[in-house]
Amino acid sequence: MKKLVVSCKTVDQVFEDFKHAARRVQRGTFRGEAEHEVSFDNKADFNKFVRNIPVLSAIIVFKPRSVYELAKLTETDVSNLNKVIQFFEEIGVVKVKTSKVDGRTVKQPHVEYEEVTFRLSA
Repeated sequence: MKKLVVSCKTVDQVFEDFKHAARRVQRGTFRGEAEHEVSFDNKADFNKFVRNIPVLSAIIVFKPRSVYELAKLTETDVSNLNKVIQFFEEIGVVKVKTSKVDGRTVKQPHVEYEEVTFRLSA
């Protein structure tokens, strides 16, 4: 099961985590983990992520065949939804597959994670 971990970290903390992982790789003790971590270093991006969790969960639950179908399911404007999906795509949470259906280009959002967890520390 693939897991998405969302956290708030400074750049220094992310670099330290990277160094620890690199050391484990060198020693041969690193095991590939089935989780992807997204760390935010500013509150605005983190808040944007949290505000749009309903869109992320709708993609996971309904598995829409297009952005238009997702817009109908979430009762969201397609233009705004495209911006949210682009944000999720930029941070690596959503993948968009483009295909042709009846001569039209259709974008299908897809989430590979079954679980989303938060790691927040004070």
